[in-house]
Amino acid sequence: MSKRIESVDILRGFTIAAMILVNTPGTWSHIYAPLQHAKWHGLTPTDLIFPFFLFIVGISIYFAYKNKSNHIGTYKKIAIRSLKLIGLGVFLNIFLPYFPFFKELETLRFPGVLQRIGIVFFISSILYINFNWKIILGIGVVILTGYWLFLGFFPFSDGTLPTFDRAPTNWANYIDKTLLGKHMWQLDYDPEGILSTLPSIATCISGILIGKLLDNLKEIKYLFFTAFSLLVLGYVLNIWFPINKAIWSSSFVLTTSGWGTLILAIIYYLRDVQQLTFGNIFKYVGMNAITIYFLSSFISTTMYLTKIGENNLHSYLYNTFFVHSFFSDNFSSFLYALTVVLFYVSLGFLMYKKKIFIKV
Repeated sequence: MSKRIESVDILRGFTIAAMILVNTPGTWSHIYAPLQHAKWHGLTPTDLIFPFFLFIVGISIYFAYKNKSNHIGTYKKIAIRSLKLIGLGVFLNIFLPYFPFFKELETLRFPGVLQRIGIVFFISSILYINFNWKIILGIGVVILTGYWLFLGFFPFSDGTLPTFDRAPTNWANYIDKTLLGKHMWQLDYDPEGILSTLPSIATCISGILIGKLLDNLKEIKYLFFTAFSLLVLGYVLNIWFPINKAIWSSSFVLTTSGWGTLILAIIYYLRDVQQLTFGNIFKYVGMNAITIYFLSSFISTTMYLTKIGENNLHSYLYNTFFVHSFFSDNFSSFLYALTVVLFYVSLGFLMYKKKIFIKV
């Protein structure tokens, strides 16, 4: 059991490190293509990161609550943790490092990464402690099928047929625009929007089911078979419902869960079956994943908003120490991001050695 949890910690830590890498380039004007999100439809390595984390949240839910009954104490713990995550996310959106210390509510973005994690964790945990795996699987299938049919075929009130493209007639975009107004990441959509949160629950459900498979695993081939099955289903569904992170399409859920399962299977095979010692540095990060992610986001935001002359602190450090004539612009930007990652990986190692584990 502990080895399986270690395997999950390694993947969780790697995911957090990758998240920091893609979120803190030296400049957003110069980024290597694999470190960018797809423009709309499509899948890049960067698009895998957030669904991987929700997938791992699902695995963690399985192991954390498999022996817990659905009594009031369990519900209370789930609710408190969910509210903490949502609260941290709202704080990151609203915080200013100078007076009055809070952004104006008129254009404040409401959704966010931690908000989605909190909501998905809450709903998925409630489902897990109340239903068996077959019903949970059925719920996941209904979510993905219903989401596809609604976004693809349910007409608007004037009879206009919907589209999967970035347009006012995309249901996910329309609902976000209608309900959130100016409180979105972009004027026309939010990647952590309201409707797309529904299929992200299915991503977490896939993690719960993989957690159960891991807990009862007799042969590693079953994990690889599951991974390839999910990938095939995802890429086949892509024909009719394009893989798309922005609207968290059903094909995106299946494909990213397949890749997540495949990478976890490889780590599990190397670490737990072959007994190879590797990945500890990511395990250290994974044991304080939310804390390190929050700190990286908070410090990055503070650096962008702290002025030094006509520049901000982020730009000052980047231009002073990382921009050189013998480096390409993309490499300078990447080197800055890699340095930030190394800082937080070192922090994870230090926290582990000091036995500091902050549960959020």
